[in-house]
Amino acid sequence: MTDQKILLFNRWSIEEVQVADAGLQNQINLRPVIVPRSNGKYGSVSFHKNDANIVERFINKLGVTGHKGKKHKRSSGRMVGQTATLYSAIKEAFEIIEKKTNKNPIQVLVKAIENAALYEEVAAYRMGGTMARKSVITAPQRRLDVALRLLTQGIYNTSFKSPQGLPDVIASELIAAANNDAKSHAVRERTRLEKEAEGAR
Repeated sequence: MTDQKILLFNRWSIEEVQVADAGLQNQINLRPVIVPRSNGKYGSVSFHKNDANIVERFINKLGVTGHKGKKHKRSSGRMVGQTATLYSAIKEAFEIIEKKTNKNPIQVLVKAIENAALYEEVAAYRMGGTMARKSVITAPQRRLDVALRLLTQGIYNTSFKSPQGLPDVIASELIAAANNDAKSHAVRERTRLEKEAEGAR
């Protein structure tokens, strides 16, 4: 009897996916799962985010993309987090990615995250009576968190002004980010944030 591989959505292998960014290797969880949903299994564990599969984290972040700045309109009221809808959309988006790129869509997702993960950002602190800005190196876990936020907010923004369905928008954003294309919202934002940090050195 041969050992059967665990395939995501019973279709794509996670075991062959590689993380090229050394800083993200310990943060991106590629443990094989069939259904990317743990139902809050790790919710009571410190740093539980690291225990969730990266596809599950992406789905969760699509449900609530997080606010921008001090405006909570993206995380309050409008973000309802319909898991079943997002689950189906991700599965269909992965099929589109596979058809367009002939690559494992999980590898495309990981590459998109690597290209959206910024290396440095600006931190503000109070100096006397004024607010000073300083460039700081971004921690690995925050790099992953911000990359997921930038990707999902780009998808969220585009889905309102695009005639395409949600799966097509997800596929387009991930493919563009994986190719480090400026058409990707996440890549543009990462470049902008890193230029701000460069100016604050």
